[in-house]
Amino acid sequence: MAAIHEPELSGPKYRQVYAALEQQIRCGRWKSGDRLPSEADLVRAFGASRITIGRAVRDLQAAGLVERRAGSGTFVKRPSASPGYSFGLLIPDLGDTEIFEPMCQGMMASPLARQHALIWGGMPGGDELKEDRAWELCRHYIDRRVAGVFFAPLELTPGKDEVNGRIAGAFEEAAIPIVLLDRTVLPYPRRGRHDLVGIDNRRAGYVITEHLLRLGARRIAFVALPHAAATVDTRQAGYREALYTWDAPVDRALVWRIDPADRSEVERRFASAAPDGIVCANDRTAGLLMQTLLRLGLSVPRDVRLVGIDDVDYAALLPVPLTTLRQPTREIGDAALTTMLERLARPDRPARDVLLHAQLVVRESCGGKGSRDGVDGH
Repeated sequence: MAAIHEPELSGPKYRQVYAALEQQIRCGRWKSGDRLPSEADLVRAFGASRITIGRAVRDLQAAGLVERRAGSGTFVKRPSASPGYSFGLLIPDLGDTEIFEPMCQGMMASPLARQHALIWGGMPGGDELKEDRAWELCRHYIDRRVAGVFFAPLELTPGKDEVNGRIAGAFEEAAIPIVLLDRTVLPYPRRGRHDLVGIDNRRAGYVITEHLLRLGARRIAFVALPHAAATVDTRQAGYREALYTWDAPVDRALVWRIDPADRSEVERRFASAAPDGIVCANDRTAGLLMQTLLRLGLSVPRDVRLVGIDDVDYAALLPVPLTTLRQPTREIGDAALTTMLERLARPDRPARDVLLHAQLVVRESCGGKGSRDGVDGH
């Protein structure tokens, strides 16, 4: 087999393999009906693993460039006359929740996005209008007959469950597939019938809590905002599981669904529960709580160890750099687009959870020795 020259690309190896193979197909080296080299040949040509080659070939298939024939191999498909799909983005918390913008960037940067259109629906208005605007955008996408919708269900409003269910039901009635970003439509532990792409939030809650337990914390609180997304309930379940596994106190008084910027409420809870560690449902909550604790004259991590989940851009810039779990947000966006294309190709397949690994990032707020940035969670 002749050597295959990869284009100069950064990013994951599978993307480089994908780009090289796509270039060979589009420039005509392999024409419609030609059989691609075997995976073993591609492994040798690229110096990559079988997993990497398999991912790249699956993405070529999802993009409609190749087809796999059982027992025969992978063949170049005849170019489609279709200009591609239009997908809607329905993310009510796009401006408020930091993880969603890089997810969208990951979708747009994916090689699979080149022949498709991503429609950004505006969500103007204050929080009191967010539910109505989300519903309006849902109806707009239905009227436009988009091929699919990437939906991050609404959170932090009392009526979120009703609105999220109504939106999902409307898309189902219109036969428009949904790929969920980060969170389910239904409250935890109910699953729903849609594909979901994110991290394993129960494992995330377990890993970040276990990190504090390994450092010696015993009375660990869990802090989240009221009416938070289902991901928060899942992370809380992982927090409880870690406490139980380590034979640490599992105390309802240590679970706080509060405004972390409410100084009097934080002071009251801290005085009555006396935690020596705090797991925050996300970095935004951790940042607000850290500011409140510092205003109360408490030291992080001397008086209380503090951790979050997400690793948003400002996590390392807080007054005490935050220990957290890093979400691979751009990779989640990339995987979401692949999942949507696979759903369109196989509409009858069972709903799937596509869960990417989150990475423990140790900084000063947990009181751990050193600053081992990028340590894998166990």
